[in-house]
Amino acid sequence: MRSKFAFSSLLKARLREVIPEKQAALKEIKKKYGDKEIGRVTVDQAIGGMRNIFGLFYDTSLLDAKTGITFRDYSIPEIQEYLQKAEGGHEPLPEALFWLLCTGEFPTNNEFEDVQNEWKHRGHLSDDVISYITHLPRSSHPMTMLSQTILYLQKDSQFAQAYDQGKVSKSQYWEYYYEDAMNLLAKIPRVAAIIYRHKYKNGQLIQQDENLDWAANYSHMLGYKQFEVKECLRGYLTIHSDHEGGNVSAHASHLVGSALADPYLSYSAGINGLAGPLHGLANQEVLKWLLEMKEKLGNDISNERIQDYVLNTIKEGRVVPGYGHAVLRYTDPRFLHQREFAERHIKNDPLVELVKQCYHVIPPVLKTIGKIQNPWPNVDAHSGVLLYHYGFTEFQYYTVVFAVSRALGCMSNLIWARAFGLPIERPGSITLKWIEDKFGDHKDVK
Repeated sequence: MRSKFAFSSLLKARLREVIPEKQAALKEIKKKYGDKEIGRVTVDQAIGGMRNIFGLFYDTSLLDAKTGITFRDYSIPEIQEYLQKAEGGHEPLPEALFWLLCTGEFPTNNEFEDVQNEWKHRGHLSDDVISYITHLPRSSHPMTMLSQTILYLQKDSQFAQAYDQGKVSKSQYWEYYYEDAMNLLAKIPRVAAIIYRHKYKNGQLIQQDENLDWAANYSHMLGYKQFEVKECLRGYLTIHSDHEGGNVSAHASHLVGSALADPYLSYSAGINGLAGPLHGLANQEVLKWLLEMKEKLGNDISNERIQDYVLNTIKEGRVVPGYGHAVLRYTDPRFLHQREFAERHIKNDPLVELVKQCYHVIPPVLKTIGKIQNPWPNVDAHSGVLLYHYGFTEFQYYTVVFAVSRALGCMSNLIWARAFGLPIERPGSITLKWIEDKFGDHKDVK
């Protein structure tokens, strides 16, 4: 019998084998531990952004305050060692990471190449999509353009069409989400590159190169042909891909998807969250801050002058961008990965050297300020500087690169959320009066 889906892939076949095992494991977990308490919740936590409340089930990655992110229990050094790399390269390839996120296994070369080929086959953009992008106002923010285009692609959602026609059972949801997720991932580098060329390069588009891997082809379509830039994007797109389920972009995608909104609708929501200054926009804020420092203080800045500049930033009521994290309490391993990339490839760049200097100078200053729980750098402290080094100077676009990467984590989670049959997300909320009524003087506070 002919399949209702256009593509047959090793990844989907492997998921058909893995999903029943994981479904059974989840059922057993619920049976054994369903009534166990994970932790208490304070009023401060409810008001303060739900920090350190464990209330989400998100199986593809885990963020530990001390050790940082792990993808299916593997650290960044481990995925750098074991995932496939480009010939002559050191950076793990995103196609291999996506297999790992979906299956929990490192792909064989055959499996890795199958994902590559599947994305190449699915990656074509029709003329109407290209026309849609190139008619968007150039004054629009590139993240707005990306969100709008993902929504435009939603007309082709296989899940939405099948659900509307009543042709899909709950046990099949994940298969249709898989189709939409793979189509979105295949197309998003091309979409993002057209947005860049339309907004910044007078609409002079560059065609894809089918001989290149996913990240290198993205670099090529942006107009950056050097091997080092391709390597930079390979690493960037891999390590930014997932950061557990509580961050804004992952949570927004998961939340909207829990209402059975298809992957296009769900990820558009994630993109909108990623565009916020407190989330994905942070890397460009770091770069602006460093360039302002250089402009005011000149070259050959002493440690003492950096210390004074940091303290003045804080006195002005501003945060020091790129330092601290809502969860992490040590240096972000993604920062360390990018620092190693810079040490391998970049010599005598004053801005890169300033990042290194700040890494040694800023944490001791921040430690003297009592309210700061984590004085160490996060990934944003380095990522924008790497892009800037290679001539990628359009700050507003940096978050689009982040969004291309984060699609990997959000899509793998959406597939698994439907495979697990997770329900719609609906936590409760409280009011000021509720808090006063429960804990006020007329109540016995326990």
